[in-house]
Amino acid sequence: MPTPRWPDGRVNLNSPPGQKGLWAGNGGRLAINPNSYEPNTTRNAPIHIDDAPIQEWAKALTNFRHRNVLADEPHTRCKPSPGPREFVTPYGIEILDIPDLKVIYILDVGGPHSFRTIYMDDRAHPKNLDLSFSGHSTGKWEGNILTVYTTHIKQGWHRRNGIPSSDRITLVEHFIRHDNHLTHVSVVTDPVYLTEPLIKSEDYLFNTNSGGNWLWPCEYVEELPNADLTKVPSYMPGENPFLHEFADKFHIPVDAALGGAETMYPEYSKKLKGAAQ
Repeated sequence: MPTPRWPDGRVNLNSPPGQKGLWAGNGGRLAINPNSYEPNTTRNAPIHIDDAPIQEWAKALTNFRHRNVLADEPHTRCKPSPGPREFVTPYGIEILDIPDLKVIYILDVGGPHSFRTIYMDDRAHPKNLDLSFSGHSTGKWEGNILTVYTTHIKQGWHRRNGIPSSDRITLVEHFIRHDNHLTHVSVVTDPVYLTEPLIKSEDYLFNTNSGGNWLWPCEYVEELPNADLTKVPSYMPGENPFLHEFADKFHIPVDAALGGAETMYPEYSKKLKGAAQ
């Protein structure tokens, strides 16, 4: 089928006429990370974390988060996903292009059901604007490609990998539609955590079966009774008292309990035997 278009010939990013549905992707991980507390989920990531353009302190923070089993993961606590993460959260997104209002809305079905507004009226980014999860987005059409520029974004995560993004990032996105196939290309610039711009692309298919996920809004629940609600359970590097708990319980070396690529291979058992002697 041809790509849907408005009467003026511009690409229409809305649902196909007469259909309801969502743009759904795979929601995969950003980088292969042997130190992840769920390493199997990162195996099919496009790059290894050692090759990602992140500063050493960003990598250290990422690994620290996994040592704490992602205790401060914002998405699972019903926080909107800022900038880089918006398009890889579960359950897909919906795009509402409203030419009469000169705006495009991006609705996030997963998490707290947040949304982002893209202004299409050639306005400039405000100089003094409070940071927000969605930031301030302006867009323009470059032929068949929608290009969006976003600033004033709160700090957040690049996907569930735990790789941090600061509140100084800028985000450039390109939306390319072919029939019911949507390609989203993003360029993130972050002077705090990145050594160079991080360029990613994801592909989405229009899915008419939403699964009814919008019926169940994200609700934050208290998982730790009698906890201080002003604090997030976490530990500074080297201060986690539970780091050896699993290893001590099953009488295995701590390095083996923490996992990593090396521990997946049979040869690792020889190293354990050598350490025990």
